[in-house]
Amino acid sequence: MEGKFVAYYRVSTARQGSSGLGLDAQKEAVTSYLNGGKWTLLREFTEVETGKGSNALSKRPQLREAMAFCKKNKAKLIIAKLDRLARNVNFISGLMEAKVPFVACDLPEANNMTIHIMAAFAEHEAQRISARTKEALAQVKARGKQLGNPRIKEMAAMQRSQAMEDAERLRPVLTGFKAQGFTQRRMVDELNALGILTVRGKQWGLLQVQRVLSRLDIK
Repeated sequence: MEGKFVAYYRVSTARQGSSGLGLDAQKEAVTSYLNGGKWTLLREFTEVETGKGSNALSKRPQLREAMAFCKKNKAKLIIAKLDRLARNVNFISGLMEAKVPFVACDLPEANNMTIHIMAAFAEHEAQRISARTKEALAQVKARGKQLGNPRIKEMAAMQRSQAMEDAERLRPVLTGFKAQGFTQRRMVDELNALGILTVRGKQWGLLQVQRVLSRLDIK
């Protein structure tokens, strides 16, 4: 690894910032990535902020300062994980439009297209978790059923609905793969290489990918 780098770390709350929770792991990831070669870590910035809102960048003064420092010193911004920047695809796009080169230690070989796909995936994942939970509770309550004892047919219907939602979270990723002409076996390899697990927390196989493609009607 060669060049000049500026590290950006982010913790979500003041409590995490003071305790160092999550911060050590981020620093370790950056150090491991930069291990060896002729590189210089010019400066480190640590953000203690939620970053929520329509304009996440405005709520992250340390990130703005880090980006300005990178431009001034012709350095590359380095982060431990893509989600340390944002779970919002528009925010990632804005960052790239600002022409500040950056690298995520968990996706060091990713190109702009891959970063867009992963950001969209992370954004959709965050949105669907709360939405699915609220919808499931509302459906059960509307039928006047006890939350802990749904009928077999209701459980089956919810499982089918959940399977479809789990497939939908991968639509932007698989659509991107399809656009690049990937075979199904290549899709399996790419999903596992990017660290995207199945809903059961396991690595992908050809059959699982084929099922998801079928649900999404991606041919």
